Amino acid sequence: MKLNRPFLKLIVLHLSLMAVVGSCVLFLFFNFLLPVLTHHGQFITVPNLQGISLEEVDAYLAQRNLRFEVTEEFSYEPDYPPMTVLQQYPKAGARVKEGRKIYLTLNTKTPPKVKMPDLVDGSVRNAHVRLKSHGLLLGAIKYVPDIAQNAVLEQWHQGREIATGTLIAQGARIDLVVGAGLGNQMVEVPQVVGMKLADAKPVLLSVGIQAGNISYESATDQAPGTILRQHPDAGQQVRIGDNVDVWLAARQEEETVIPDAPMLPEN
Repeated sequence: MKLNRPFLKLIVLHLSLMAVVGSCVLFLFFNFLLPVLTHHGQFITVPNLQGISLEEVDAYLAQRNLRFEVTEEFSYEPDYPPMTVLQQYPKAGARVKEGRKIYLTLNTKTPPKVKMPDLVDGSVRNAHVRLKSHGLLLGAIKYVPDIAQNAVLEQWHQGREIATGTLIAQGARIDLVVGAGLGNQMVEVPQVVGMKLADAKPVLLSVGIQAGNISYESATDQAPGTILRQHPDAGQQVRIGDNVDVWLAARQEEETVIPDAPMLPEN
């Protein structure tokens, strides 16, 4: 059957219109409808969960359309209550899609046991380093007259002398009895301005003095935690066992740009 030319033109016109309409429908679907259905291009900034209890995490993340999973690994930090978040992945500030799972590491209920190191006859600075490496904290230092100046004479825990090798909870504080030399020994105060407090403490301990009162001041030109001032000043003479007060740069509240972070694939 032979089709006349006007009819063929009508068929071509209809096919062209259908192609145009189909293209428009596909364009609208992939560029407007599909992103709405899949939340394509919509990201949520991962909140900082450190220090939040496990009981609060569920509701906290649900409000932000995020999920979580607790890893099998546990850590211990004495400054945080048991079963609070210590670590997270993705990290705070990362941008993720709605429904993303955040993996959490919690603070264990019971601190692990570590062996008490042998600090006797070593320097106070060495004791500070060894305690830190074992997950223990340096407590009070009592200086007593002894020819072994600035050497550890005894190590104590909770009011009792503790023997080397004794199992003790990680995070425990260890007090020291230290030799102050014979008579009123004087030492020169070292320069700690510009240091972080963690770096300044062993420097002070190495000459037989300690960090005393810690205060904070605003300083826009220094990193938070940097020592701005000290008293007594560097070069002054003090007795062994005296304290050096320090002033630290306070943390400044400022707006930061949140970088992208890699996403952990779902299982």
